[in-house]
Amino acid sequence: MNKHIGSSFDDFLEEEGICEEVQNEAVKRVLVWQLRQEMEKQNLSKTMMARKMKTSRAQLDRLLDDSNDKVQLDTIKRGAEAVGRKLRLELA
Repeated sequence: MNKHIGSSFDDFLEEEGICEEVQNEAVKRVLVWQLRQEMEKQNLSKTMMARKMKTSRAQLDRLLDDSNDKVQLDTIKRGAEAVGRKLRLELA
């Protein structure tokens, strides 16, 4: 019998010890997707986006790398502001 039948996906992730890691990656992927969507909508190239953020193209590439969860909060905030959006965080 499968021990995971009837349990939630979150329960499975907790049992595997990867819940936090998976949640962090999901949040980063959503942020990157949203930034890329806004860049496309506004017809912003990476060079133009980096210029609006007052940062390097390399730092923008790190921000847009959805597997890199080591991006500083101020970089994400500047990315959001560069496309006319606000970063909103909350504790749950």
